[in-house]
Amino acid sequence: MSPRRSYDQYCSAARALDLVGDRWTLLIVRELLAGPRRYTDLHADLPGVSTDVLASRLKDMERDGLTSRRRLPPPGAAFVYELTGRGRELLPVLQALGAWGQTELGERRPTDAVRAHWFALPLLRSLEGEGLVEVRLEEGEFHVYVGAEEGPVYGDGPAPAEPEARLVLDAGTWEAVGRGELSLAEAVRGGRVTVTGEGTLAKALREA
Repeated sequence: MSPRRSYDQYCSAARALDLVGDRWTLLIVRELLAGPRRYTDLHADLPGVSTDVLASRLKDMERDGLTSRRRLPPPGAAFVYELTGRGRELLPVLQALGAWGQTELGERRPTDAVRAHWFALPLLRSLEGEGLVEVRLEEGEFHVYVGAEEGPVYGDGPAPAEPEARLVLDAGTWEAVGRGELSLAEAVRGGRVTVTGEGTLAKALREA
């Protein structure tokens, strides 16, 4: 386990960066907001991170009380990592950081990796209320738990239960929404997002 590094400044921002300022740490939090993940799953969804760095960051995060590790019962019998309550409190930090950084996205570069569920956090900033929403992009499907106070914030694949709303949109639309050039409501009104379902969230989106 790497020694704890510190800015040695009596400032809450500096203390926070002592814990989450290392490269990859907040992106690991982003992935763990989906719930417990195996090491191999984390590595697959963090393209560019080395196995040594990922292992080191996970150990540091466990030491600092941001994550915990447990073994799944048989037949899984694999170790998974998950956020603690303290780690989950980083959700609004990531939301604010994403909102601040959306103008930096620009056009997608040929070297840019992409995963469908990376749109989950900017999408959640656009949704109000509570409920399960399923989203279909060209890159794949994911679902989000709007207003969730506990448990996963999002997950890969179709919704595990009947969702409040189903959204279908193309890459150009979700990139424009992610960059802040287009609101989700504007995209729905313009016919760029197909909304189905009879739940409260679906009705709110169609009426926005």
